[in-house]
Amino acid sequence: MKRHIFTGDHDAFRETVRTFLAKEVEPHHEQWEKDGIVSRAAWLAAGRQGLLGLAVPEEYGGGGEPDFRYAAVLAEEFARAGASGLAIGLHNDIIGPYLTGLATDEQKRRWLPGFCSGETITAIAMTEPGAGSDLQGIRTSAEDRGDHWVLNGSKTFISNGILADLVVVVAKTTPEGGSKGLSLLVVERGMEGFERGRNLDKIGQKSQDTAELFFNDVRVPKENLLGELNGAFVHLMTNLAQERMAIAVAGIASAEHLLEITTEYVKEREAFGRPLARLQHIRFEIAEMATECAVTRTFLDRCITDHANGELDAVHASMAKWWATELQKRVADRCLQLHGGYGYMNEYAVARAYTDGRIQTIYGGTTEIMKEIIGRSLLG
Repeated sequence: MKRHIFTGDHDAFRETVRTFLAKEVEPHHEQWEKDGIVSRAAWLAAGRQGLLGLAVPEEYGGGGEPDFRYAAVLAEEFARAGASGLAIGLHNDIIGPYLTGLATDEQKRRWLPGFCSGETITAIAMTEPGAGSDLQGIRTSAEDRGDHWVLNGSKTFISNGILADLVVVVAKTTPEGGSKGLSLLVVERGMEGFERGRNLDKIGQKSQDTAELFFNDVRVPKENLLGELNGAFVHLMTNLAQERMAIAVAGIASAEHLLEITTEYVKEREAFGRPLARLQHIRFEIAEMATECAVTRTFLDRCITDHANGELDAVHASMAKWWATELQKRVADRCLQLHGGYGYMNEYAVARAYTDGRIQTIYGGTTEIMKEIIGRSLLG
């Protein structure tokens, strides 16, 4: 089905993204996978190409374009390329809104130019060893010492954790914490007591640095409070819809791409003297996946349009996230099966997509959390 949500400007931007991927990412991705981290040069290249800070006002070096459809194009093309290491979506779509929406003018002048140029790589630190989706369980705390905070605690599974120059940390600023006692504190590279643990060994997305972070009596200046004191819970809830949409967009794009390459594979691969595509079972498998992708794409495009117009609610974002990522997981599994033994080889895109995509149903809120949000909206 022809898509109708993009204009000529979006199509031109898509070509820019594809050119960037072909030149700056795809030739280096295999090495990044071995290294467990991408080169900072790739971030600088993304900045030069105008791919960072799409929604950041032009006065700070950004694109000045809040239209989420540009972010969707970026997510789709990175997903199709299997470029999991360069976490531009995290930087732009998840952390960017906190900086543009909550930062003071002084903070924007300090942080946003580097954010847009690629000189300042960002991360957000919510998850702890004992607290994932449940913000009530956060134990990292910050004590008010007059002109600064003293931050103590640890975080884990932090994307961009090794490379990050600026980390938005969720911490308790009251003894109780919880919905009325959490704040966002910005910790910068080089602050005494801020340490990084190991680059975690994951089953997929090997080139995306994911780390443990430790805060031992870190002195965080008062001017590094982001947003309202004790207002982090509301701030986090406000931005979750976009985070989940970005994940969903990548999910359906990945599923569609896997279907495309698998369709070509079964046309060429022979078994018992004829192409796999001649077998009824294979045709049924392809037909089922194609239908599921088409239906999901229609819903996702409606959500993208609604979000670009400021009309998407948390419930529909949750529907999009859990459905698209669970579809991605199913399609990856079925496409790997149709590739047979070759599907288990890392040199094949389907194998990498199988492991890289498995996290999609977990981060940004698990499928179970998404269903809970939807269920509560319907049943109270």
